[in-house]
Amino acid sequence: MEGLKQALSGVVGDANVFDDPAVLESYAADQSFVLPIRPKAVVRPGSEDEVQALVVWANQTGTPLVPVSSGAPHFYGDTVPSAPGAVMVDLSRMNRVLKIDVRDRMAVIEPGVTYEQLRPALAAEGLMLVSPLAPRADKSVVASLLERQPTLVPRMNYALPEPLRNMGVVWGDGTRFSTGESGNSVLDIDAQWNAGRRLTDPKGPAQTDFFRLLTGAQGTLGIVTWASVRVQLIPGAKKTMFVTTDTLDDLVDLSYRLTRLRVGDELLIVNGTYLAALVAADGAEAVALRASLPAWTLIIGIAGRALRPEQRVAVAEQDIAAEVAARGLKLQNAVPGVAKSRIEAALEGVAPEPHWKLRAKGAVADIFFHTVLENAPGYLATMVDAAVAHKYPVADVGVYLQPQHQGVSYHMEFSLPYAADDKADAARTRALYSDASTRLMAEGAYFSRPYGEWADPVYNRDAAAKDALRTVKAILDPNNILNPSKLCF
Repeated sequence: MEGLKQALSGVVGDANVFDDPAVLESYAADQSFVLPIRPKAVVRPGSEDEVQALVVWANQTGTPLVPVSSGAPHFYGDTVPSAPGAVMVDLSRMNRVLKIDVRDRMAVIEPGVTYEQLRPALAAEGLMLVSPLAPRADKSVVASLLERQPTLVPRMNYALPEPLRNMGVVWGDGTRFSTGESGNSVLDIDAQWNAGRRLTDPKGPAQTDFFRLLTGAQGTLGIVTWASVRVQLIPGAKKTMFVTTDTLDDLVDLSYRLTRLRVGDELLIVNGTYLAALVAADGAEAVALRASLPAWTLIIGIAGRALRPEQRVAVAEQDIAAEVAARGLKLQNAVPGVAKSRIEAALEGVAPEPHWKLRAKGAVADIFFHTVLENAPGYLATMVDAAVAHKYPVADVGVYLQPQHQGVSYHMEFSLPYAADDKADAARTRALYSDASTRLMAEGAYFSRPYGEWADPVYNRDAAAKDALRTVKAILDPNNILNPSKLCF
């Protein structure tokens, strides 16, 4: 072990190598059901050069590397080692906001930059980043975008990785590379920026969209060292409206229509359980809240930017109200049973500690996939049937639907809170998680982010794609040192 520490210290310095058992244990498991494995060491590189040197060293020694850039808690098992003797590459030291451009609305950031850090930096320039729902304060922006976590404004979601554009990456063989228009230049970032390039085009180098290889890859192909992201102007006027119903079916046609018209900004659907967990201060309040909240709520954020923002909001509200009324529903200024300010805080800010999904019972298991919205009620029925079969309280199941890609597809999520210190409750939830996932896959739910036990059934359905991905892995990471045993590797 001393030889390992000495070798790593030679790359990142003594102060950035950790082998204390308590530190190692904190990286050995997360909120998922993935089997815990303790890493051998943790390193925190501070530059792209150090990342490259680590990858080269790992190839020479055959040491598995597991990249991670967000703070705890983690939820999906992608940053838990799957091979013994792994070294965690914690990128949290690489946390510089490298560039911000107001005119072209672009920012360049390192992987350790968090939502809590980036938001005020952008706000100082009158800008904002379209983000996921109530992200953790220490959640890496780059990691969130690489893993295609759903963002809240479907009309600004032109592709699932949006707003991710160009990236710097060290592939698994130690090669340094730039994707997108940055890869079409021999200049470094500063030189490109000074030449007027804002790294907006994700295509390239040449005709290949290399950035697509990295999204959803769980760090198995390369380690991203910087990324350019598209940002937006902060609205000059904003309003949040709601439509509440007793059934999910009532919101299907309306949600489709609003995404097609591209009116408003935020658009999402939650059931009462999910909304209560999102805004409650603790588990007891969440239980009390969900008893008074509507069964289903469509949340609509209306924003006006640039010229005449108030008029833009007023016109959009009229258009939305007309679509709502045409379906026999009512556009509301508030949700009965909860303060509007709480919902707006969840839409616009980062989540306070402890994480809101853990407040109810201390642990959570999430099942999520992509679907078209008209199939969502059927998947909901499947989830309810599975919960009843496993004697899991149906009232505890949170449901979240987020349109993506301008409404072309929807992220559908079932949130299953449980008590981690209650072996019976944990075992019941674990069984439900596996059974419901299997049922949903069989019915056509598209698990586009196959974490943990989802990987085998997802990849075994398409042998050709699986072989193609393994070929790519062999080219980019020939010694299989980056997060081995994840996905189909």
